[in-house]
Amino acid sequence: MVALRALPALIVACSSLAIGQEIDHPDPKRRARAARELGRQGFEALPRLERLLSDHALEVRIEAVKAIVEIGGPRSLDPLIRATEDNDPEIQIRATDGLVNFYLPGYVRTGLSATLRRVGTALTGRFTDTSDQVIEPWVQVRPDVIRALGRLARAGASVEARANAARAIGILRGAEAIPDLLQAVRSKEDRVIYECLIAFQKIRDPKVGPEIAFLLRDLNERVQIAVIETTGLLRNRQALPQLRELLESARSERVRRATLTAMAMMPDERDRPLFTRHLADRDDGMRAAAAEGLGRLRNAADLAALEKAFNEDRKMPARLGAAFALVLLGKTEMSEFSPLQYLVNTLNSAAWKGVARAYLIELAREAPVRRALEKALAGGTRSEKVELARILAQSGDRETLPYLEHLTRDPDAQVQQEAFSAVRTLKARFP
Repeated sequence: MVALRALPALIVACSSLAIGQEIDHPDPKRRARAARELGRQGFEALPRLERLLSDHALEVRIEAVKAIVEIGGPRSLDPLIRATEDNDPEIQIRATDGLVNFYLPGYVRTGLSATLRRVGTALTGRFTDTSDQVIEPWVQVRPDVIRALGRLARAGASVEARANAARAIGILRGAEAIPDLLQAVRSKEDRVIYECLIAFQKIRDPKVGPEIAFLLRDLNERVQIAVIETTGLLRNRQALPQLRELLESARSERVRRATLTAMAMMPDERDRPLFTRHLADRDDGMRAAAAEGLGRLRNAADLAALEKAFNEDRKMPARLGAAFALVLLGKTEMSEFSPLQYLVNTLNSAAWKGVARAYLIELAREAPVRRALEKALAGGTRSEKVELARILAQSGDRETLPYLEHLTRDPDAQVQQEAFSAVRTLKARFP
């Protein structure tokens, strides 16, 4: 009986011994297979896998880094940082995604490494079109992880490796890598430039704004729109003269829309006539941006025009923009047809809740709006409770905490989960 109980341990020991012999085998295919087997043994296999990161055969190093990513955990970070120093782009990409995956579990299933294919010496992969992922505010990233990603963004082995590292820096809010991103953004590669700009949007350091103004007239429309959006988000008022010129000269409706939206984020009283004119623009995105600009200027003389837009416009972007502006101008009541209630109701819309959420995050920085949203939590739908928890986590204050704590006892499991996350975020902001 004792012998039978010891049998599984003996099998594991023999298997480990066999793999140990295989990783020194002269045939690289055998060593690569050993690396795959080690990936199933857990963190205790990490020292041997790290040895394989120095193997002269590329296929062995690739299997080693894949196995390290699969094992994960805190002990995987040092080997993955080491793997970023490899001169092969696939290994750099897989190591990058593995580092992000530690802080954002599940990322490797959607990151660039999930689509990598190697045919001979050619490496292909597909970036997702959107990159809105970011770690929770309480998550602390090791500085050496950010330094490693910064080096890759600046000098990775391929365009894809550099762009992927820039995306990772944004997800991890790696402010320490800003100098590396500023160097990378001066490359001639549109994909790298674009990912750097999205990273700047997530890090939100205003000092970056003047450093990227030279890209405002970039010939690639996707890059140009991204830099215009980043300029607005970072509130670079020095760029307002350039944005005014761009608004008049741009032939693309998308560029004009992005430009007016950026100007609306940092409105100048001198632009009030411009916002007023575009409140009747044929494009609903331009009307929305114009309403935002007027709302942030907070001139009571614009109240009637904004109420007309809210009551009569039938396009969602324009109506949401008008609702946002009216709340900024003091319409904070929560009645059936009020602008604030309209924004909360829109949190139930799969297509438009992202827009409503962004508006409410900004509006909730004002105490009257915070208090109204806190009271709305109790009677909200599941979608409203989930979204309001996220909103108040970012814009709430200490008085918000009891409302979110009460939401952790909601009968809906999804609401509970978001409430717990919101409580943790809020406590991180107000320790």
